[in-house]
Amino acid sequence: MTTIATDLLQQHIETLVDDAARWETLITDDILWELAYAPSVGHPARLSGRAEVMRHVTWFRGAVDRFRFFNLAIHPFEDPTGAVGEVEVEGIIKSTGRVYRQNYVVFIRATDGKIAFIREYFDPVRAAKAMNLPIASSI
Repeated sequence: MTTIATDLLQQHIETLVDDAARWETLITDDILWELAYAPSVGHPARLSGRAEVMRHVTWFRGAVDRFRFFNLAIHPFEDPTGAVGEVEVEGIIKSTGRVYRQNYVVFIRATDGKIAFIREYFDPVRAAKAMNLPIASSI
């Protein structure tokens, strides 16, 4: 079943890294992006607004090489403004030359035909190893 949210999630995955200009048209100005496990690798837990999101996405695009998404499965919510996706990724972290392999779970909510909310889950241990970073303890 295709909904506005499933379509936006598909476009998010297709354009996030490979088509910056198109990706930017998918988000609202007041977007909220939650990265639940990102503080474990020294990144913010949430990004609020277009400027913060664009700073982080620009950093990410510059930090990876040959990044690709694959095995995407999108699951619509009963509410057509929400969806969740499961996707695998692979790329090279430029600063370390290490391969980055990850599984992501991404929730989105749409408002007025654009992505207004993203919540992303990933394994911070895999990210830390690829970036050669210590894993911050939350204890």
